[in-house]
Amino acid sequence: MVQPPVEISDLATLRALAHPRRQQMLGHLALHGPATSATLARALELNTGATSYHLRELARYGFVEETEGPEGGPSRARERWWRAVPGDRRFPPRSRQSPEMRLVMDELNHHAYAADLELFEQLQRDSDTDDFAYSRGTIRLTQAELREFFEEYIALLNRYKRPEDRVPADARTFLTRLLAFPGPDAHNRKETGAS
Repeated sequence: MVQPPVEISDLATLRALAHPRRQQMLGHLALHGPATSATLARALELNTGATSYHLRELARYGFVEETEGPEGGPSRARERWWRAVPGDRRFPPRSRQSPEMRLVMDELNHHAYAADLELFEQLQRDSDTDDFAYSRGTIRLTQAELREFFEEYIALLNRYKRPEDRVPADARTFLTRLLAFPGPDAHNRKETGAS
């Protein structure tokens, strides 16, 4: 079942999410599934105590939650298992962001895009498979058409999501990213016919 999008506009929540280590942890949980603070710390080469603190902060803002351990039982005090909470989270458009929010969003985006690009380059370099799909292109859209394009993209992703028990055995997790931004001003000016 597809959940409706949730806009995150609370500055404290955005600050919690913008922390680079928390972004690393969320990315790891989303990609690899549930983990304890100790397994996350080892995988990401972080301090276990700090990892526990960051997990509690992410849980406080609804980005992670406790889950069952691998044997199906509940988390125990000394071995708490955490999972990323799925959802369609969105941010206010730039025109509605306060100056403080813009600073936080710039930081969040900087770390997220850099991590995505680094992971893409590393995995592609280390792979000899055809499991990479990417494209660069340009299209001319109005702002309303861009919103429609984005919603169609999200709908397409949601069409391929399915419950864990319906995922084929040979299916792999693929990271997907959409980045659409206006070209330099020279390409966005209307044709005037002047030479």
